[in-house]
Amino acid sequence: MQGTVDGFSYGLVTPVVAYFMACLGGALGLRCTTRSVRNRRSFKPGWLALGATAIGSGIWTMHFIAMMGFKVAEAPVGYDRPTTFASLGVAIGMVGIGIFIVGYRGATPMALGTGGTITGLGVASMHYLGMAGMRLRGSLVYDTPTVALSVVIAVVAATSALWAAVSIHGFLASLGASLVMGVAVSGMHYTGMAAVSVHLHGAAGSAGSGETPAALLAPMLVGPVVFLLIAGVVVMFDPLLVMGDPDGRRPADPSAGRPGVPAQRTRSPQRQPAAWAADRSPRREPPGTHDR
Repeated sequence: MQGTVDGFSYGLVTPVVAYFMACLGGALGLRCTTRSVRNRRSFKPGWLALGATAIGSGIWTMHFIAMMGFKVAEAPVGYDRPTTFASLGVAIGMVGIGIFIVGYRGATPMALGTGGTITGLGVASMHYLGMAGMRLRGSLVYDTPTVALSVVIAVVAATSALWAAVSIHGFLASLGASLVMGVAVSGMHYTGMAAVSVHLHGAAGSAGSGETPAALLAPMLVGPVVFLLIAGVVVMFDPLLVMGDPDGRRPADPSAGRPGVPAQRTRSPQRQPAAWAADRSPRREPPGTHDR
């Protein structure tokens, strides 16, 4: 028999909080990627990895906060922990591949297309792997066209986010991009949920037994939420992460950006021999100078 699905059992609370977490992860990821791209002295792999972890954790947290409001009227819903945490690993890993591609290749069409596709497929894989971790007395059935639409939304959202990460450097512009990214990620999630229907096995029962989805998921969300808060503190105390490069200018002399090597020193050795010779060459005095 068909189950009665409710994705908003707590009203607007879960969608709003989920959207906030998606925006938080997106904002932190964008600023960390900007830090790696704009500052040559920064440890690029470390900042890119931190950005990928922030975005992946934000998307994963958004998904399962939204799932707290998902219930089936006729059957209790549980979650398999290994599969649930595996979806977190997929999210961080796939987002990391896309972030590293654009971080080292820049916002070229090839890099954005490749990185955006991989990242988008990773986001979609995280969503449906997380859904596969659900345990209930029934099976999930998906509408194929709606699933395909959710994957397209994920790829477009991921490509846009990667472009913003390497192209938008102002704080307010990055904040606006993270808000748009939150809308896209939330839209992908609820589009995917619109494709779900539940086919129950056996006779209808009561969903009142067992723990609620919120009670089951809350302990698993503690780690990623704490990580996002710590990453937020890092951003708050790093002026380059908050404000970025205000003028975006690079020194005209490439050596000027090297620590401890003034630009003029790289040119002076070529002029030193001539100057040394001029200083030490014998001076000719006018005839009769010493005869006076």
